[in-house]
Amino acid sequence: MIRTNFPAAAISLSAALFLGPVAAANAQQPGGGQAPPPQVTVTRIEAKSVPVTYSYAARISAFREVQVRARVGGILLKRNFTEGAQIKADQVLFEIDPAPFEAELARAKAQLQQAQAQLSQAKRDAERALQLFARGAGSEKSRDDAIAAKELAEASVAAARAQVQTAQLNLDYTHVRAPIGGITSLEQVPEGSLIGTSGDSGLLTSITQLDPVYVNFAFADREGAEIRRLLKAQNEGAPAKDLKVKIAFGDGEVYEHEGTIDFTSSSIDTETGTLQARAVVKNPDHRLVPGQFVRATVTGLTLNEAIVIPEAAVMQGPQGQFVYTINGSGKAEVRPVQLDRQTEGGWVVSSGLRAGDRLVTEGVIKVRPGAPVTASASTHTNVAVK
Repeated sequence: MIRTNFPAAAISLSAALFLGPVAAANAQQPGGGQAPPPQVTVTRIEAKSVPVTYSYAARISAFREVQVRARVGGILLKRNFTEGAQIKADQVLFEIDPAPFEAELARAKAQLQQAQAQLSQAKRDAERALQLFARGAGSEKSRDDAIAAKELAEASVAAARAQVQTAQLNLDYTHVRAPIGGITSLEQVPEGSLIGTSGDSGLLTSITQLDPVYVNFAFADREGAEIRRLLKAQNEGAPAKDLKVKIAFGDGEVYEHEGTIDFTSSSIDTETGTLQARAVVKNPDHRLVPGQFVRATVTGLTLNEAIVIPEAAVMQGPQGQFVYTINGSGKAEVRPVQLDRQTEGGWVVSSGLRAGDRLVTEGVIKVRPGAPVTASASTHTNVAVK
């Protein structure tokens, strides 16, 4: 985000800089002597690759949050966990009275045995009918009836076996297991209650997975276009998942784990005019809590051939921002500039300067356009862009 605030002294002096530069440059010292050229510090501009970051307000959400529901009805006999505690996937959380389901399983097994016995008899009958028909002692109808009876018995066995499997599943469901690992909520139904499988009566508790967590934020379409352009320009179009996200708490503390972007929306929110994005970040100590507000800074982008100048070198005039450069004759020149974004060490200049220009960085308020100066060199280093 570009800040357009400038030092008050620079703004108040801007009119003077443009109203009487030549007269000031030719001002004489008391006694009739010519004033010496002002001392200024000059740096030769270099174009460099500069890291670019984007910072957004963000909110934490759980990686996964599931409801634990009963899959069979009955009396809730026991809860096997402490509310709000960490539990593991497949851990038994609740026990439902198994007695009715044990009886149903026994009945299904008995029906399977009965069906198997009927199948054995049907097979023997079919074998005899085939033998009689082969000797000419049995009719074709008798043979077909015996074969049909055997096939019907086979189907009955298959149905009985399926009933056994269903009864076994229902019995297994009396042990309610955790579908994922995470932190449990309060129990929704106390022990001893009669529970069902529909509506709220089947909801027993909820589990929230907090490692990792999601970091949700939104960015303007303009910034999205900038990010896509920067990604395309570096590493032959690196994917968005290669970007890193740093998290900062409300007090400014930076979270020790970095996240990676795993989702960006393909459409703009019509109400906010922004695109939604999401990052995944490790949370082993559960310092990040769902609903928590944080600051998310997207890193991993680079602005190539960037020109960054110190903030102190930028002046504000009636026509906008400008800087002073020193020409080959050692005289100051006014150079209007367009500023792109601010860094920790200055501004990124989008137009008005080029590599090799000699920029006045200190003593700017003493400089007058076209006047000679006494310049001393300094070194200016590009830093991370915000």
